[in-house]
Amino acid sequence: MATRRTSPASTLTLAPAESLSHPRVQRALRSTKRLIACYVALSVGTLAAVVVLRDHHDIVTGAVWVRTSIVVAASLLMASFAARTARGHSRSYLRLRLSSAAMAVAIAVIVALPGTFPAWLKAEQAACGVLLLGVVLAVNGKQMRSAFAKPAL
Repeated sequence: MATRRTSPASTLTLAPAESLSHPRVQRALRSTKRLIACYVALSVGTLAAVVVLRDHHDIVTGAVWVRTSIVVAASLLMASFAARTARGHSRSYLRLRLSSAAMAVAIAVIVALPGTFPAWLKAEQAACGVLLLGVVLAVNGKQMRSAFAKPAL
């Protein structure tokens, strides 16, 4: 006897529309999307600068290439999570909460460790960290958490 599998789309959980339309939730979503847009722009701009300065091996090391590429990919994923969160997707909200916090911690470690990256990249990462701290505060606020709270059984 064949078992029936449910597709991921059929198990999609959405936040109630009335909770998403609350003014404080809308403000938090707008702030989150703006901060992430700045994070994407800064990350892509840094990768572009790395490409332009690729022949200066003293300021563009292999570690810089890897880190900037990872940050661009992470920022684009985070933008996707934010867009889906704004449409009420609770799984994307969870992903946004986890990824923004994890990236903020990773950035804090990178900035704090001596000698791992050039000073200019640490300054850029610190700016990214400030943006992500704003995201972490916005998505973990009381209104956002309540908008995406699981209903009681």
